Amino acid sequence: MCRHLAYVGAETTLGALLTAPPHALHRQAWAPRRQRHGTVNADGFGVGWYADGDPVPARYRRTGPIWADLSFADLARVVRTRALVGAVRDATVADADGEAAAAPYAFGPWLFSHNGAVRGWPHTVVSLAAELPPVDLLSLAARCDAALVWALVLRRLTDGVAPGRALADTVAQVAEAAPDSRLNLLLADGSAVAATAWGDSLFVLSDPSGRPGTGTVVASEPYDDDPRWRQVPDRTLLTATATEVHLTPLKEPVP
Repeated sequence: MCRHLAYVGAETTLGALLTAPPHALHRQAWAPRRQRHGTVNADGFGVGWYADGDPVPARYRRTGPIWADLSFADLARVVRTRALVGAVRDATVADADGEAAAAPYAFGPWLFSHNGAVRGWPHTVVSLAAELPPVDLLSLAARCDAALVWALVLRRLTDGVAPGRALADTVAQVAEAAPDSRLNLLLADGSAVAATAWGDSLFVLSDPSGRPGTGTVVASEPYDDDPRWRQVPDRTLLTATATEVHLTPLKEPVP
């Protein structure tokens, strides 16, 4: 279900990360190499990126497959950034939300993506939705599992919880309500990335040299065959900057 990628590091183009590599996110939309759930990610795509001097990211999202959008290839060739989040979508269930359901979701400086599925959606998480303030429910970007998970994460962020802890606590909460959910979450703020490996693949590539286009990439799967890619163990929280990567084991919820 879906493929996503985040980057933070030296300035580079969107295309250098999303379209140019031999197994880039663009190709993963129709030919992923590590995806165990679903085979084609054609239910929309999106990218969010940060411009120097502006803490609020820009986004480009569409309802159709990434390979059908010729404008995106041209955009990706020239837009430059030091941080981004990109995703291609395979919807958990058919929906009518279109572009609104495509990651990354955004609020203030944050970009968010969910690779996976909430088991038994929506019935298993009705109690979690009921815990949110009514304004949060009325403000959901879409009527899909990723949008609710984002609302749970965002509530914690706006309460002052650190990004890694906000992801970890949300994963624990959803996994307890809906066991066997796949909850690979990705969160960025322009200078750092937090992610969880919970039921699906996650990899990291780190090059702290500071050369153009180098930094830290966190992705559902490698976009090339560079031997420096490392697989993140399942049930793990990853936090990273352009020069550092930290891994912390996550615990299963207590029944």
